[in-house]
Amino acid sequence: MTIPLRIEDAGTLTFGSLFAGIGGFDLGFERAGMSCKWQVEIDPYCQRVLAKHWPNVRRHGDIRTFEPTTVDVVCGGFPCQDISSLGKRRGVKNGTRSGLWSEMHRIICCIRPRFVVVENVSEITFRGLDTVLGDLAASGYDAEWTCISPCQLGAPQQRDRLWVVAHANDRDVGMLSRVRRDIFGKGRAVGQIAAQDIAEGDWWATEPALGRVANGVPDWVASVKRCGNALSPQIAEWIGRRLMEKLK
Repeated sequence: MTIPLRIEDAGTLTFGSLFAGIGGFDLGFERAGMSCKWQVEIDPYCQRVLAKHWPNVRRHGDIRTFEPTTVDVVCGGFPCQDISSLGKRRGVKNGTRSGLWSEMHRIICCIRPRFVVVENVSEITFRGLDTVLGDLAASGYDAEWTCISPCQLGAPQQRDRLWVVAHANDRDVGMLSRVRRDIFGKGRAVGQIAAQDIAEGDWWATEPALGRVANGVPDWVASVKRCGNALSPQIAEWIGRRLMEKLK
């Protein structure tokens, strides 16, 4: 069965955002030219941030009860508490938080998007990546993955994250290898790229000016924590643009 491409406007892919946080995926994908159709996020503070910036987008608070509508791309950085070295290290299968990958997988199987983009901490490579890739493969998706750090795109920050781009393998299978070449084919170590960027003075023009914790300031702690949990929109935008280009 061929999966139809659901394009709302000429050249526009629709996407749904799971574990949306404060909208790192959403901002990056919108900058790439995509259109957000729904967001799922359980944290009340993050919900307020999403409502402010995406007032017309459908939102739901609990992925376990969410019933999705069809989109071209499903994206999400599911919880890392059971994967990170700072957590309990129970992994994807046994962790109560990181185990919510199973709900993301349920949604993928339900609506069969053309693309799936997943982000998580680099420790997932030995604490659950096999489960994620196995579930995707069993559902009919080919996948490519690698670690990307913001410093690879010019940020003064080395923060490795594992990114997975999966493609429905019953159509345009050859496109996935081209996506891998363009997105993940650089092959240079993060340290080498960071050193070159420093030498060339090619840092991002601005970085968020976040102060430290200040007691008595409303939402200050929540703001710093959620920004710390957020992924880099620039990386999401980069991946989104490559996917958009491959569909032209």
